[in-house]
Amino acid sequence: MTRVAAVDCGTNSIRLLVADADPATGAIKDLDRRMTIVRLGQGVDRTGRLAPEALERTFAACREYAAVIGELGADAIRFVATSASRDASNREDFVRGVVDILGVEPEVISGDQEAEFSFTGATRELVGRADLARPFLVTDIGGGSTEFVVGDTAVTAARSVDVGCVRMTERHLVRDGVVTDPPTPGAIAAMTRDIDAALDLAEATVSLREARTLVGLAGSVTSVAAIALGLAEYDPVAIHHARIPVEQVRAVTERLLAATHAERAAIPVLHPGRVDVIGAGALVLLRIMERTGAREVVVSEHDILDGIAWSIA
Repeated sequence: MTRVAAVDCGTNSIRLLVADADPATGAIKDLDRRMTIVRLGQGVDRTGRLAPEALERTFAACREYAAVIGELGADAIRFVATSASRDASNREDFVRGVVDILGVEPEVISGDQEAEFSFTGATRELVGRADLARPFLVTDIGGGSTEFVVGDTAVTAARSVDVGCVRMTERHLVRDGVVTDPPTPGAIAAMTRDIDAALDLAEATVSLREARTLVGLAGSVTSVAAIALGLAEYDPVAIHHARIPVEQVRAVTERLLAATHAERAAIPVLHPGRVDVIGAGALVLLRIMERTGAREVVVSEHDILDGIAWSIA
């Protein structure tokens, strides 16, 4: 067994998985899995740069993760950085900080690489299940980008597009530095147009409508699932592989987009760091389901982080 540490640093959150991996089979046993909302992508869509306060939040989380990795004694570390750090002109500041803290250089991966890791992490457990038809369409809704991957046992097509819960919120729902509470119909319509245009781009590469099973990943999807399931607290075991019908996704999305900040914050399963961006994330998921004709989304708690860990193994 090899003890591996995988770090996934996205636009909204940074996550750590320390696990024992079997190099022969790729089987993974979790030892520590955690997530911190750092909003690394704060303002990147507007300024093209990583904000100093966003970098410091991210480095603070890295210091916490370094302590966990040191305590558990990982043999190998892989740090993958995605949308926000791809877009930033000062990403070298980010790279230097991570190297100083964790001793490993972050790999600023392409959208296609991100898609492949997500597909591997999400579908490894699903292949062979008689109740889930293939091919799969895996969609990973992040803070700055959304990945679409189609495949059976391996990726056949992938595309990353620049719509995510943070990017859409900052572009359409922020006025004078404050998130509109609740969003206006005009803002929702503008956000919908952006999402639909991104789906047009994705569909030029990926056959979105030919997949038989839609698999949804990341915090926007799992949060919508938790709300749809009526959970009193966030329960990854109940959420993992839950099948949420499109009618429930639509109802949750409409509820979130009509709610005030206080009403969203009162939802017990919603992480405080997602309160302002969950409406946009839910709308991305809903528009994907409406475009593809998916009657349900299979929700996975295993995603790019697991794909990174398997790549080390």
